Amino acid sequence: MINPQAHRNSREKIALSPHEELFIYYLKGRLALSDQKFQHNFIGTWQEDGDSILFFSTSADQQIENLLHRQPHLEYVDGYRMPYNQWLGEKFTTFEHGAFRIMPPWEAVDDQVNSVTDKLTIILDPGLVFGTGTHPTTRDCLAALEIAAESMQISSVLDLGTGTGLLALAAARLGIERIVGIDLNHLAAKTARRNVRLNQLENRIVIAQGRAEEMIAYPTDLLIANIHYDVMHHLIMNKGFLAKKRFILSGLMRSEAKHITGSLQRSPVKLLKQWTQDGIWHTIYGERVQKGFI
Repeated sequence: MINPQAHRNSREKIALSPHEELFIYYLKGRLALSDQKFQHNFIGTWQEDGDSILFFSTSADQQIENLLHRQPHLEYVDGYRMPYNQWLGEKFTTFEHGAFRIMPPWEAVDDQVNSVTDKLTIILDPGLVFGTGTHPTTRDCLAALEIAAESMQISSVLDLGTGTGLLALAAARLGIERIVGIDLNHLAAKTARRNVRLNQLENRIVIAQGRAEEMIAYPTDLLIANIHYDVMHHLIMNKGFLAKKRFILSGLMRSEAKHITGSLQRSPVKLLKQWTQDGIWHTIYGERVQKGFI
């Protein structure tokens, strides 16, 4: 979500508010990014699997009609009007989990951010992207990341399917020096970059748009993949996966976790800890056992 920004002392001011309502237009076909002739009420575009979802802060019926005229390959499917919290699936408010305090920018006024606390503060604007840190798999990834960060071996992280960038931000807050976050979705990558700026971590985190399968070979100590099973089962068979010292795999339901665990047991890795939430969601933390095995 694109919000108005002000600056204080050459830094991005973080006391922001989300949009009250969203006007959402669902189109078949990929929007030509070179043609985004929209007015100031345009928030962003979510493009995936050949579909385009456009978000506005007020009604944009005429703008959509003009767009369909300019780009006749697009097909109008439906339009929706809903509160921002309904799209997000929750009312996102400040919460603490493990070592972290995660707060939205509209609650992160200066006195809260600078208050005395033993928690590591992360400012997170989810925008239109799912991933506030409240999902069981994300929370278990945060717990696994804390354990991994205690190892002196971890100085770099590859976060595949970074979403809002939360896990990348958490890795940096834990002192890990180099983090790369990857997401296939353009809007997710854009949102994650903004969160990196909000937390002033540009010198530690790089966010890029791309496919997880094409980035798995990127050399890092720790792999985080909170991602769809249909992608993950290919990742763990890639030699780039076996080049990582440690790994955190999540986003898995019970049957999916069983298949992934079975594959890992046939590989030169050791499963160090596993989490299960509600008997449904599974997270796996492990390490490579054969040094230098590729």
